[in-house]
Amino acid sequence: MNRTSIIERFHEHEELAEKFYALDVKIMRILDVATYCRELPLHVSELFDVPHSWLSIIDDSKAARFVRGKGETTLVPRDIFAQLLPDPDQPLVLNEGLAPYFSLLPASRREHFRSLALVPLHLDGELVGSLNQADPDPRRFNPNYNRTHLQRLAVKLSLGLSNVIAHEQVQHLAYHDPLTALPNRRAMERFLLAELARIERYGGELAVVFIDLDRFKRINDSFGHDYGDALLQYLADGLRKMSRQSDLVTRLAGDEFVLVLPETDLTKAADLLARIESEFNRRPLKFQGETLEVHISYGIASSSEHLNQAELLTLADRRLYESKRNKQAVTK
Repeated sequence: MNRTSIIERFHEHEELAEKFYALDVKIMRILDVATYCRELPLHVSELFDVPHSWLSIIDDSKAARFVRGKGETTLVPRDIFAQLLPDPDQPLVLNEGLAPYFSLLPASRREHFRSLALVPLHLDGELVGSLNQADPDPRRFNPNYNRTHLQRLAVKLSLGLSNVIAHEQVQHLAYHDPLTALPNRRAMERFLLAELARIERYGGELAVVFIDLDRFKRINDSFGHDYGDALLQYLADGLRKMSRQSDLVTRLAGDEFVLVLPETDLTKAADLLARIESEFNRRPLKFQGETLEVHISYGIASSSEHLNQAELLTLADRRLYESKRNKQAVTK
């Protein structure tokens, strides 16, 4: 190898190192899956001068639920993906027999490519998908293509995917109840504050409902905490199914739940809770051979009562306990 070739090779390695450094910086700045799916393929295209880049994820993999609907990511059945990328640990390059790979293209794209590189993505040691790079030039990704930088790309992108998913899981735990997967008090207070600000600016009304399970302690004492947990999950699922998409269903603590119902007055909220109570009364939980009746008490407050957030929550809570006291008085 002559001196000129050595210098050219040195500059090539130096340029590639700079590109991977820029990629590292980009990956470190991405903290959510949506940004990862939307921006990282574009960044790879720009860095490595590839006309088309996008992500494909195996539809039943650990990553699928996080990336669904994010960017132009395609979801691919596991059996089909296994046929397209037979070696899960090695990048694939090809410029022949491309027809099956057109199925990886996002629905919004209709590019024609004549060479392709698949960079495998792993999460916790499991193959979950690939970064796909396509070029209309058949010489770009040919069988003699040096795959070393694709292997480095696979490692970096897999680590980046792992980091953003871990970050979203932590964020999810910060704002969700681990037992029922419902938003928690912190999430509810943020949502309620935003809705009250919207009402103050544009008008409208919302209702806040505090819900409590009757005789919950008796169930725990009689059957055990597994039954109590199952009952809480059953109540959470029912509240979620019987609420609108615009409503927020949260678990406050213990057996207390809160509904925030935008564009709902006191009368409509009372009608909804009457239907919910009736539905639970006629559909007890059947769990491990036992039938557990589901009885709830609730208190409703409305933004039309001209209260701030703390006062609104306090009023709904007070009305809940008034309802419980009235029930207890009747049963005595």
